[in-house]
Amino acid sequence: MKTNKPKFKTEAQEREFWGKHDSADYIDWKKAKKVTLSNLKPSSKTISIRLPEIVLEELKMLANKRDVPYQSLLKIFLAERIAEELRNKSAA
Repeated sequence: MKTNKPKFKTEAQEREFWGKHDSADYIDWKKAKKVTLSNLKPSSKTISIRLPEIVLEELKMLANKRDVPYQSLLKIFLAERIAEELRNKSAA
């Protein structure tokens, strides 16, 4: 086990590091203690949105073709569009 614990300037650096390294090389998991994080809040928020019926039906059809729930597909579409808008904004 390596004793030098890595230090990171950003969360992105840490994420990249742990994606390529095994934590067992840096942490003695035999000494770990189980904890309960009872006060965690969900990272998503429930909203209500009105959509034209045809839009909802087409969304469900597309989701069915991909074998995913339509709510999940809607989240993917929204995330992709937001990322696109942010890229366009930074390019302008």
